[in-house]
Amino acid sequence: MTTAAAWVVVVAMLHVSAAWVGAAGQALVPGVMIFGDSVVDAGNNNRLPTLVRADFPPYGRDFPSTHGAPTGRFCNGKLATDYTVDNLGLSTYPPAYLGQEAQSDNHSLLHGANFASGASGYLDATAALYSAIPLSRQLDYFREFKTKVGSVAGGKKAAALTSESIYVVSAGTSDYVQNYYVNPMLAAAYTPEQFADVLMQPFTTFIQGLYGLGARRIGVTSLPPMGCLPASVTLFGGGSNGGCVERLNNDSRIFNTKLEAASDAIRKQHSDLKLVVFDIYNPLFDLSRRACCGTGTIETSVLCNQGAVGTCANATGYVFWDGFHPTDAANKVLADALLLQGLQLIS
Repeated sequence: MTTAAAWVVVVAMLHVSAAWVGAAGQALVPGVMIFGDSVVDAGNNNRLPTLVRADFPPYGRDFPSTHGAPTGRFCNGKLATDYTVDNLGLSTYPPAYLGQEAQSDNHSLLHGANFASGASGYLDATAALYSAIPLSRQLDYFREFKTKVGSVAGGKKAAALTSESIYVVSAGTSDYVQNYYVNPMLAAAYTPEQFADVLMQPFTTFIQGLYGLGARRIGVTSLPPMGCLPASVTLFGGGSNGGCVERLNNDSRIFNTKLEAASDAIRKQHSDLKLVVFDIYNPLFDLSRRACCGTGTIETSVLCNQGAVGTCANATGYVFWDGFHPTDAANKVLADALLLQGLQLIS
């Protein structure tokens, strides 16, 4: 998708979502549940003994309601999931499940929660490398979440929240960029295609686990063009013109094909499950690849800090905020594109 085409999607979705929310007079779904990695982490890693965190400036400097204070999001402002919540008509963002608000007040969980953790992946071993919350543990937290909601809202409302909410799962990038590509043992044991097959088992187990706990509307993001991430271009070398690393992009495409096939197999097992694979590869592929923070090549987490020399003054002209994560502006484009792809989840 070209930049122009992406903005056409944005304009179209603004009209669609505004019409739906306005006509209904209320949110399109009762809540949103978010699982995965740093692309959707809203602050859970703030509570962990990990270096993969974003609770310091300049992270969060453009988030609208915090006056520039960091929120724990790996972005200058809103995540794509935040914009998705806006599009769905909900008035509050699902709180980080380990955050103070969610831990001190069960009523804050009545419209969903965010269980994601930066550096998590489909493999529990990936999360363990960075002291992040593995998906298996995120599922345990969701089970605990259901009990808490039931205690304050009653079983009937808790069941409705569980079955009618939208579930967003974003994972896989860390399994490659922060594990497979830097782990000689994994690279020796598996080809990239074989590694994609390895990831399909925990993916299937996780989705089946969500289904077993009552989830019926699940959206799973594909991998982005991993070879176009600024950090990937810096670490692994781009093309002669400074472009993307094609072999990494090919790994993304292979994974995405297998992800769709695995999702189709799950759908065939459960006629009442709406499971959509959101394509984020194409909306990002043709966009700019230099990041805003620091030199725009590799800075992420602790390297992207208030003293990072060269950080751009206005991030709206950039696709990437740091070496791995999109800017607020790019997340808006992604969220509106994903809403168009996920119409069946809210129909």
